[in-house]
Amino acid sequence: MNNLLTVQGRDMLVAKTSKKGGTCIEVKGCTIGGEQVVVVAGPCAVESEEILKETAFKVRGSGAAMLRGGAYKPRTSPYSFQGLGKQGLKILAKVGEEMNMPVVTEVMDSEDINLVAEYADVLQVGARNMHNFSLLRKLGKIEKPVILKRGLSATIEEWLLAAEYILAGGNSQVILCERGIRTSERWTRNTLDLSAVALVKELSHLPVMVDPSHGTGVRSLVVPMAKAAVGAGADGVMVEVHPNPEQALSDGQQSLTPRGFSLMMREIDPVARAVGRRIR
Repeated sequence: MNNLLTVQGRDMLVAKTSKKGGTCIEVKGCTIGGEQVVVVAGPCAVESEEILKETAFKVRGSGAAMLRGGAYKPRTSPYSFQGLGKQGLKILAKVGEEMNMPVVTEVMDSEDINLVAEYADVLQVGARNMHNFSLLRKLGKIEKPVILKRGLSATIEEWLLAAEYILAGGNSQVILCERGIRTSERWTRNTLDLSAVALVKELSHLPVMVDPSHGTGVRSLVVPMAKAAVGAGADGVMVEVHPNPEQALSDGQQSLTPRGFSLMMREIDPVARAVGRRIR
């Protein structure tokens, strides 16, 4: 399999053989790729400072290390809530600073990279943009970590090659994120491919996260899939949490309540310990 990650007789930058040991990425005291399984939590979209602050306070109390929230939302329908834009970025940065939590948010357009990087600690490339090579090249020029989500129908090789664009540009701080792929299954939003986590850990030195919220699209499946992700070797778990999911402006059906998130944290802890990792 490793010959897939060679070019002109040389190992690609993403290949495990190109670097001694796994990559660990430091983000304001959080180490992604080390012994700790880092949990990233927050609402799908930044809706208001009050909602974000309430969510951050509760997930931090349950053990979340990083705060997520979308300021720019790529939606299938042009009439769906698209995010608060720059105002959302400001809210996210403010709440993150108050809660002492690094913040993660998506960048959709290469023209917005500098703006998003001004407020966010980690920039996320969404599934729809995994093949946006112009965006990937420009993210290779910045000095902030990037979470690269797997494309909707992307093979593992295509996912790793997308990461290669960023590394080749000079930015080695890449975190891969499995978020489910599109299959013929209709009972879940996507099919969460946890075999990809174990395989990528064999092929690459890059840390891998799993997003069971988008991976399933079903609230009741998030906790069991989070446990399975940790068991499969994930270095982090990213989940959506909202104080009132039924009223969420985006993806409420897959968002945990703060109580559900607390339950998830309790249930993934023994799994982490069983595989020689820790949650906190």
